[in-house]
Amino acid sequence: MTYEYTQFIKEQELFDFIKKYFIKDLLPSDNPTSRYDCYSPLFRSHIELKCRRKHYTKLIIEKSKYDAMMERCDKEGTIPIYINSTPRGVWAFYLTGIKFKWEERSLPSQTDFAKTHHIKKIVSYLDTTKGKDLLFILPLLPTTL
Repeated sequence: MTYEYTQFIKEQELFDFIKKYFIKDLLPSDNPTSRYDCYSPLFRSHIELKCRRKHYTKLIIEKSKYDAMMERCDKEGTIPIYINSTPRGVWAFYLTGIKFKWEERSLPSQTDFAKTHHIKKIVSYLDTTKGKDLLFILPLLPTTL
């Protein structure tokens, strides 16, 4: 099987890709303003999805979203996963056990909406070399998908 990767612009595209090729039982969060994007009952995972228009070797994660995800996962006994796409690929990270170095940065309040004024956010970074490149795994999948 050959998969022709085209950059994902919307999280729905990334969601559909993950559901088709990796997590068949993937479900969207119950609330569109939830602090996580989707979950898998089979893999007992809550997942945050991000699509970046540019490639970065260090992918940003917001502390407020991280904290909310970790709290939910602790409460429900699920695994926290962060999946981020860029023009060069799709990386997945298991967040449990990662030691983050948090810092305050001035960043756009929202990336894809009209509110692009800057606000202070506490963020950290995930190095792509520490994640799993899902595109690299695709040739290993059965061709019966």
